[in-house]
Amino acid sequence: MKNPVPVAMSFEELEHTADVRLRVKAGSLESLFSEAARALMVVMYGSAEPGPMRRSIEVQAADPESLMHAFLSEVLYISEVEEMVVSGAEIRLNEGRLEGELTGEPFSPAKHRSGMEVKGISLSGLSVSRDNHTYILEVIFDV
Repeated sequence: MKNPVPVAMSFEELEHTADVRLRVKAGSLESLFSEAARALMVVMYGSAEPGPMRRSIEVQAADPESLMHAFLSEVLYISEVEEMVVSGAEIRLNEGRLEGELTGEPFSPAKHRSGMEVKGISLSGLSVSRDNHTYILEVIFDV
């Protein structure tokens, strides 16, 4: 692995030759989306702490993988354009539609310099599955 990513209990970095590949786990599909957003921020900024910022989010897609891709792409966009480091999300899912509220803190150059630039979310290798009572996401971030 290149630069080690700080690992939280809900996600781990997997081997990948050029980009960052993660496995994220959660007890519900809604929580999986929230943990995926937090994992993206940890890769990008080294941390994702709760803060005063709030932002509504809404995306639609035909299947869970496409919905996760659309969601993470929107989180990446919001983070870069609005300078928001997302720490979590309250998510509501309803037949291919995700609505929710992102929470986080303002980007701080002093605090958020230990990550790496993420250019996009890869559709290749993106999977959402369920094993007993655990939802699992495998995703590659293009760096």
